[in-house]
Amino acid sequence: MMFLSHFNMTQNPFTERPPIEWLLKDERTAQGLARLEYFAQEGLVALLLGQTGVGKSSLLRLFLHALSKNRYNTPYVHLTHLNARGLLRLIVSELGEAPACGKDRLFTQILERVHKADAATILILDEAHLIDPGALTDLRLLLSSALESGPSLKIVLSGQEPLRDLLTRASHADLQNRITVRYRLAPLTEEQTANYIDTRVRQSGATDKLFEPEAKTSIHEFAAGVPRLINNIATACLIHAATQDGKKITEALVNQTMTEFHLP
Repeated sequence: MMFLSHFNMTQNPFTERPPIEWLLKDERTAQGLARLEYFAQEGLVALLLGQTGVGKSSLLRLFLHALSKNRYNTPYVHLTHLNARGLLRLIVSELGEAPACGKDRLFTQILERVHKADAATILILDEAHLIDPGALTDLRLLLSSALESGPSLKIVLSGQEPLRDLLTRASHADLQNRITVRYRLAPLTEEQTANYIDTRVRQSGATDKLFEPEAKTSIHEFAAGVPRLINNIATACLIHAATQDGKKITEALVNQTMTEFHLP
């Protein structure tokens, strides 16, 4: 990437999956982590909502990074669009077992693995708005069965707004009633966007004066505070500036970049 050398950067500041220490710890993530930490100690189900690209996966990374590896097993599943049996098979695989045939045997595998573990199991289901309704019923049954010998299984449901609507169906009332903590991750404010851009630029080895204040405001408005869109726009601006031998990201350059950058 030619803009790295142009701006004396050691790494891409707006990479999709940055090092864990790069993840922004702002008021939004602090609130989310506080709820997830309580859930890990006392809860059964956690619900994390937010629009695409707002930072739910980053929040989960911070949460998992902070957990004691001796106290918790944390299988992570994101291919949640599978049918009910397919999801159970994937959970079994993430628990380190070869999936058996038949739903009953899959249930037994999961419960046996959870009960035999020395640590509590926190099952992370990302993109949970894509879950088949039948799979939600299976998750509720897993939780109920696990409770018979102690709360050794906990579940995080993370997804977009349709997940909330799915859980409000009468058929899922029992699962909804087991949700201990609920959190909706909001987009960044204008001030948070500016801090996000400056911090990422500084972490990459460049000066945090690279983006002018008006440019950061424009990026915030175009991206509506969504970190993934901020990353994409800011990267496009860096490429555009480097090709023009520019040394600053100005408001005018952001506007020029956006004429070629069509948001979906």
